[in-house]
Amino acid sequence: MSDFRPLSAQFSVAPQIGIEDVAEAKAQGFAMIVNNRPDGEEPAAPQGGDIAHAAAAEGLAYAAIPIGHAGFSHAQIDALDKLLGDATGPILAYCRSGTRSTHLWALARARAGDDVGAIVEVAAKAGYDLTSLRPMLDALAGER
Repeated sequence: MSDFRPLSAQFSVAPQIGIEDVAEAKAQGFAMIVNNRPDGEEPAAPQGGDIAHAAAAEGLAYAAIPIGHAGFSHAQIDALDKLLGDATGPILAYCRSGTRSTHLWALARARAGDDVGAIVEVAAKAGYDLTSLRPMLDALAGER
């Protein structure tokens, strides 16, 4: 049973997906899967290559923007911005719980000029609390 949580019409997040979820993502109209989990973080979980192979078999694009213990960087936000800009359809991003994927999306949207309050509200509706990230979101929004 997939747990895909929309943050926008073009971007959804999920906790760790399995190989079987890739076909479900295709059926739901996703064009790309983005892995925000470093390989080896949970050896029992499907690794990036496993998901990439399944995505290719379904005709879906795949990209990895791993977010480990070091946290977030402008390079990761830049990478997501590029994927969003080049996307040919909706994107499904995943990590262990969906939190890192949600945080990365929120940081990218704040930097792009979206209303920070609206970003926080959308994430909360999807089950993700951005309270601890709010100062960084506000700072990125102020960089424009």
